[in-house]
Amino acid sequence: MAVLGAIRSALEAVYVRRLARKLEGAPRPKHVGIMLDGNRRWARGAGHDDPREGYRAGGARASDFLRWCTAAGIEHVTLWMLSDDNLHRPPAELGPLIEIIEETVQSICAASEPWEIEIIGALDLLPGESARVLKDAAAATAGRGGLKVDVAVGYGGRREIVDAVRAAFDTHTSAGGDPMELAENFEARHISEHLYSPAGHDTDFIIRTSGEQRLSGFLLWQSAYAEVHFVEVLWPAFRQIDLLRALRSYAARERRYGR
Repeated sequence: MAVLGAIRSALEAVYVRRLARKLEGAPRPKHVGIMLDGNRRWARGAGHDDPREGYRAGGARASDFLRWCTAAGIEHVTLWMLSDDNLHRPPAELGPLIEIIEETVQSICAASEPWEIEIIGALDLLPGESARVLKDAAAATAGRGGLKVDVAVGYGGRREIVDAVRAAFDTHTSAGGDPMELAENFEARHISEHLYSPAGHDTDFIIRTSGEQRLSGFLLWQSAYAEVHFVEVLWPAFRQIDLLRALRSYAARERRYGR
């Protein structure tokens, strides 16, 4: 079995290099959003009674994915780790999941890593200590200048838009502006300027693992013209080959931006 595994790994490495060469010079997205789906199903399929084993395996995969994106020339990644709907799960399930997310974020924020991390989402809905741990870990990465990574925790696309509208009015009135004046002249840019992520540009490409074919509100505002790729692979089993195949699919598409 060990010999077969080594042969399989060697063949996969050859295929990865070949596919990466084919993608040289091809169009590629600047901003990739990925929905890390299928952790619990992976745990069951791997024979684990505890679904947390799936989340741990998925958390470990995050660092690999960021390295692959860096190698592929991606500039900005958004990892959706926990939705605002997930916050309604029973405490016995939610608590350990948040702990694993904390561990994952601390890992990708380690001093040895080059990425600049931002935590986005309704962090006020998280336990106070958890929000502090996530914010402190991300703050330590400021100015690193590598791949820009948004980690979405307690995130919901509709909630983000509502919060952006509120923030736009708060900013306007705090500067002494008339809220009625802003309401009369409100534009799309007022929302874009107050979204959770300060990165600034829209999402080019969204990947969802596990075979589910819906966006569930992920990056609802930013994804208006995003290309979408659904892959059957469960997130903990996601490989560099799967990313490169997704990028190959992106490169073959004609982006029309609604025209």
